[in-house]
Amino acid sequence: MKKTTKFGLVMTITLLVGTFLPIYSLTSSVSAAEAVPKIEAEAAFILEPSTGKILMNQNGDKKLGIASMTKMISEYLIFEAIEEGTIKWDQVVPVSDYAQQLSQNNSLSNVPMRQDETYTFKELYQAMAIYSANAATVAMAETIAGSESEFVDKMREKVESWGIKDYELYNSTGLSNSDLMGNIYPGSNEKSENAMSARSIAIVAQNLLNAYPEVLETTSIPKMTFKEGTTDAIDMDNWNWMLKGLVSERANVDGLKTGTTDFAGATFTGTAEENGMRIITVIMNATDGQEDLQKRFKETDKMMDWAFSNWEKVQVYKKNDSLDNIKPLKVEKGKTNSLKVAVASDVSMLVRVNTDLKDKDVLFTAKKNLMNDTGKVEAPVKKGAKLGIAEILLRNDDLGYIDGTKGAEVAVIAAQKVEKANIFVLAGRWIKVFVSDIF
Repeated sequence: MKKTTKFGLVMTITLLVGTFLPIYSLTSSVSAAEAVPKIEAEAAFILEPSTGKILMNQNGDKKLGIASMTKMISEYLIFEAIEEGTIKWDQVVPVSDYAQQLSQNNSLSNVPMRQDETYTFKELYQAMAIYSANAATVAMAETIAGSESEFVDKMREKVESWGIKDYELYNSTGLSNSDLMGNIYPGSNEKSENAMSARSIAIVAQNLLNAYPEVLETTSIPKMTFKEGTTDAIDMDNWNWMLKGLVSERANVDGLKTGTTDFAGATFTGTAEENGMRIITVIMNATDGQEDLQKRFKETDKMMDWAFSNWEKVQVYKKNDSLDNIKPLKVEKGKTNSLKVAVASDVSMLVRVNTDLKDKDVLFTAKKNLMNDTGKVEAPVKKGAKLGIAEILLRNDDLGYIDGTKGAEVAVIAAQKVEKANIFVLAGRWIKVFVSDIF
């Protein structure tokens, strides 16, 4: 959903509509929406990625440590490089002295690497996505960008392109700079830490899932053996314990990334799909999360229970439905003097269950230069011609959308054709106005 640009002449109209067709119905046992739960974490956030609808925001705008959730940005850049053809999955990744030495630190999430062994991008990516392997991430970053610092520059450019401003990024992994053996980003120091708000991490996850949903093919793997069949084989259990067969298992969870450092605490970006609706959850610094290792998953489970039980997706309009409660636009020099408007596409919205959908506002913004100086549309107008944008707002929704808009947007088109009146009709209208002015 993109923010409206290059449009003027704003008109706000209250729209009352009688009947709506549910797309995804929740169980009939839900009689009323439940209150938003209090999550035991420094911040918590829920987002529906396809629409960008925010479902929960608990302190979600405070910048906090993100630890290995950083790797979602690295994953995006890896998929992007694959898509652009600059690297291939079966391509061998060189292991630098730095990456090799870092891989030997057993206190960090790692798969030990040797410089006399070969590792492909696919192998190292799997180690990163499943086991949060840090040195593997560094080796891939160095291969893609030339150095980890140059890769961080790409990370910064990418998040800025997504509108994220409240970030600090110093490495590709989310490790504390103090763990990097002096290989730190220029201008940073050993106390520098990667940080963002929960809102911004949700934006990262949204962009990753929307652009490269195939990431879930790997993030959903609970266990895998690195370099299976070789003397270097290492069993990797996914740090996301909500996956099938793991200690905090929840059905339908298929991602996305954990992170833990002393600075960030226990963090987790989760995702699951139920009843045709996917959500992204973000937990930042779960309370006592480094003592209770399941805490971040317990709180995520609470968030998912609430979101899937209290939100539903409904169809508000079908393509070409007339916006009958919007006053027809005035037409200049047309066979008719007015023009009805319609929606250009289906419109679905995420709403709390039992929301009164009859009570909404529609903000209509006319296309730039659509109106003449007298505030009219000049004929001729083709049926289906784009006239502007309508933003549909539910009055009791104060969360809005991740891009800053408050409602769902849809293109508005002409519901009918208006031909230009001939000279005789125009002359007759002029005479009628002239005579009425006299008398």
